[in-house]
Amino acid sequence: MSALALFELVASGLITGGVYALVALGLNLQYGLMRILNIAHGEFLVVGAYLTWAAQTMLGVHPLLMMPVCFVVLMAIGLALHFLTFRRLAATSPDLDVFEARGLMVSFGLMFLTQNLVTWVWGGELRGYDFMTQPVPVGGAQFAANKLLVFGLALLLSAAMIVLLRLTLLGKGVRALMQSPTGARLVGIDTKWLHPTMFGVGMGLSGVAGCLLSMAYTISPSMGEPYTVTALIVITLGGFGNMGGALVGALLLGLIEAFGMHFTSPSLKSLLSYSVFIAVLLLRPRGLFSR
Repeated sequence: MSALALFELVASGLITGGVYALVALGLNLQYGLMRILNIAHGEFLVVGAYLTWAAQTMLGVHPLLMMPVCFVVLMAIGLALHFLTFRRLAATSPDLDVFEARGLMVSFGLMFLTQNLVTWVWGGELRGYDFMTQPVPVGGAQFAANKLLVFGLALLLSAAMIVLLRLTLLGKGVRALMQSPTGARLVGIDTKWLHPTMFGVGMGLSGVAGCLLSMAYTISPSMGEPYTVTALIVITLGGFGNMGGALVGALLLGLIEAFGMHFTSPSLKSLLSYSVFIAVLLLRPRGLFSR
């Protein structure tokens, strides 16, 4: 393999991994903080993608302007869902195990409900629009400008989220809740507003990821489920609740998929991802970056 071909392969894997990171961070935030394994997480990515597509094709709105819109809309939906469902489940569940099981069943229902709602509103056809499709030379190789933009923004937002959780007072409260919910309550951290807020932020990140995806790829109502599974694999690689690990795990998974498909077959992409998932669960169940 030539150096140029290797560079193209690495870049392709990192571009894919950047999007994986943004999706996984939102899901990791929800599960790490509240033990909500939101299987419907990817479906709300689809909502963000279709909102961007509709705004661009029907109203002429610039896709980049839809990023904050998607975040706010999906965060509002997340706050509403937490208030209507998960908050009630937490109040009525006798222990954490029962809450996790009930939350999982509710998220399954939300997944099918959202997928069918998107199909009903926008149809089941593949959708897309032209946005920054011109090639850009990078190190002797050429990449579509929209994919480079998506990678850069996804990486920037992921890094900003990690910095927010590490350096701010809000982030310290979130990390305290992840490590010891009881201890966090004893020192006065108010979970009544922190839980729904972070659930909404996780949903908002999913919406932004969908907005970014629509800029470079075709979209469909069924595209959300694979991204949910991928996010779970990424979280397993990085460790549940480990935001920095999720970012590194996402980039690593993107590289594994890129190299695996190059040396085997693109049809084996899912097999490669699941093989990594199973191997990490068996050998490093707490994640590759846990101590």
